[in-house]
Amino acid sequence: MKGLRLGLHDEGDDDDPLLSLVNLVDVFLVLAAALLVALAGVPPGLIGGERVTVIRNAGSPSMEVIIRDGQRIERFRGDGGAADASGGTRAGTAWRMPDGSLVYVPE
Repeated sequence: MKGLRLGLHDEGDDDDPLLSLVNLVDVFLVLAAALLVALAGVPPGLIGGERVTVIRNAGSPSMEVIIRDGQRIERFRGDGGAADASGGTRAGTAWRMPDGSLVYVPE
């Protein structure tokens, strides 16, 4: 049984440099696919320098508004209370920013 060969593997293929190149291309394809999957999970606007507003826990007493404008990030937290007006309903909250501008947050 000394001359019996099992399988289709030819011993001369171990020295083929093209096989290592194919393996290298496979590694780069896996890395490119992983990068695309990672970028697909990033919300739009967080990569560029545009203005993004995020509202966390909307409508609850622990609501928080996060504004990102370029490299500057500002956070605003509610105090948990609601201002009552007789005969009316609350339609949202207005925040005065340090630069004097107003931000309206609808409920």
